[in-house]
Amino acid sequence: MSAEGAGVRTPGLRAHVVVAREHFAVDVEVEVAAGETIAVMGPSGAGKSTLLQTLAGLEPLTAGEITIEGRVVDRAAAPRVQTPPMNRGIVLLSQEPRLFPHLSVRENVAFGPRAAGVDAAAARDSADEWLVRVGLPGAGDRMPRELSGGEGQRVAVARALAAAPRAVLLDEPLVALDPETAGEIRRMLHDQLAGVTTIAVTHDAADAIALAARLLIVEAGRVTQSGPVREVLAAPASGFVASIAGVNRVIGVADGGAWRVGDVRLRSTDAAATARAAATGTPLAAVFRPDAVRLVTADTAEAWRSRIIRLEATLAGIRVHTALCQIDVSLSDAVGLAPGDEVHMHVDPTEVRFVAVD
Repeated sequence: MSAEGAGVRTPGLRAHVVVAREHFAVDVEVEVAAGETIAVMGPSGAGKSTLLQTLAGLEPLTAGEITIEGRVVDRAAAPRVQTPPMNRGIVLLSQEPRLFPHLSVRENVAFGPRAAGVDAAAARDSADEWLVRVGLPGAGDRMPRELSGGEGQRVAVARALAAAPRAVLLDEPLVALDPETAGEIRRMLHDQLAGVTTIAVTHDAADAIALAARLLIVEAGRVTQSGPVREVLAAPASGFVASIAGVNRVIGVADGGAWRVGDVRLRSTDAAATARAAATGTPLAAVFRPDAVRLVTADTAEAWRSRIIRLEATLAGIRVHTALCQIDVSLSDAVGLAPGDEVHMHVDPTEVRFVAVD
């Protein structure tokens, strides 16, 4: 039986990255099996880019160790190891393609193989093959200045993968693209990164779902939640995760199989949620979508009340921000609502989950 078949993960990238920063230390452990893609998300300034820069060798370790396919490429403790970036086998793709402006598209893509000693003609042939794979057949003679933003990112991906890297690091490569182009590049990345050890930092849950099997949440330099992407988004452990998942996360306590905060009491039909709520007084978060909440009359059974803080226009209608949660309503249902108004709400127990609070 193979190691993989026996349940042993094939070594890919394993790291304990500790980097001292002005206000806090980034201290993140990450392990990616060979050929696996994981996503990393977190608030701005949480340390995500520092993590990638350190893995790529562009930022020194304060403590910790980085291993690629079983080979130590960086170690802070003695015996000190500090492999130069170009010798790590790690490629970092950022928001900007950063193509060599004086080289043609073909020569940009051929650069990695040629630097590794591949014959020039063979490297150019390989470059043309990669351009076909990323959706740019026949573009080899063009110059970087002649490319659109999306085309530049496609060439950057081709250049990175043509070098046969041991690992690829993506630092929000889609953030500067329009939604349609970003969707096209996302699909291309999904296809071309299959089987490549990858860490993708993103601000968009759609990227995480499309590209990755697992999701790490980094907040203030620490991993605060990790697991399969959809499981993390379905059970947010922090307000940040709730915001990217597009759900309400309201802190309260267990109350005999239900959930309570102040005068508000919610039930859930989910068996696991009900079990978590059995120990009365245990901190618990109620999770539900804004569009699951209904505005009701004051005499509706199990309704609760809260005051409107502000109203926000959305593509589908209006998002009503109250002191307790967010509610999505249609334009017609929002007529007459104003900040300061008291509203009554109800959410069906089938739409509610309870998750543990650390």
